[in-house]
Amino acid sequence: MKTLGFIGMGNMAKAIAEGIIKSGKKRGEDLYAFAPNQDKLKKNAEAIGFVPCASMEELLQASDTLLMACKPYQVEEILRQYKEGFKGKALLSVAVGWDFAAYAKLVDSSTRVQFIMPNTPAMVSEGVMLFEQTSSLEKKEKEEVKELFSVLGLVEELPTHLMGIGGALTGCGPAFVDMIIEALGDVGVKYGLPRAQAYALVSQMILGSAKLQRETGEHPGVLKDNVCSPAGTTIRGVGALERAGLRAAFLDAVDAIMK
Repeated sequence: MKTLGFIGMGNMAKAIAEGIIKSGKKRGEDLYAFAPNQDKLKKNAEAIGFVPCASMEELLQASDTLLMACKPYQVEEILRQYKEGFKGKALLSVAVGWDFAAYAKLVDSSTRVQFIMPNTPAMVSEGVMLFEQTSSLEKKEKEEVKELFSVLGLVEELPTHLMGIGGALTGCGPAFVDMIIEALGDVGVKYGLPRAQAYALVSQMILGSAKLQRETGEHPGVLKDNVCSPAGTTIRGVGALERAGLRAAFLDAVDAIMK
């Protein structure tokens, strides 16, 4: 991959472009982008360092690898209108719902496709990048793309039938965690903490707890038990959460997503 072209430059595309440039994996002059709002595109280009393109034709000509980062409803029309420009190129996609099978119906067989599901924490290089196992990228290409996206967080590969649940946990999960941050922050305010400080304490606690589990590999139940002293305060709180149905609430939430 010499040049990477972004089709669309929304929040996720901006995070990906900025992360790649900051990491040094690619130079800004090797990243191109096209979006209909040219004024906004140029401002983002100045801030991040990529090259703005005035048209899709210019983008297709400049890029050997493309990243579909537009709205999902726009994908089909782009593919139909510019099908010739995608021939012989690698096409990465972060458009929701556009997996390998969906692209295979619309692109030429010479277009090599990889579906990727990122999540919002990728904006701070702490995301999860889910790669669909079914892909037509060449082996070396896939390895290069995975290495490139690793600057944005954890890269994991899943079979197609597990991309849905993987995306539910990593894509919807941040909203659940944000609700926890807000709720615990409210409790902090109730007992006298300034709101900004309460949010900072809770967010760091969650970040640290997650990192501890990732780096130790310990079962979450073991880490929970380590905090719960006999007859202590934490176990009383755990008991209250169990009575409130915390686990069942999360199960129900994911069931609702997967229906």
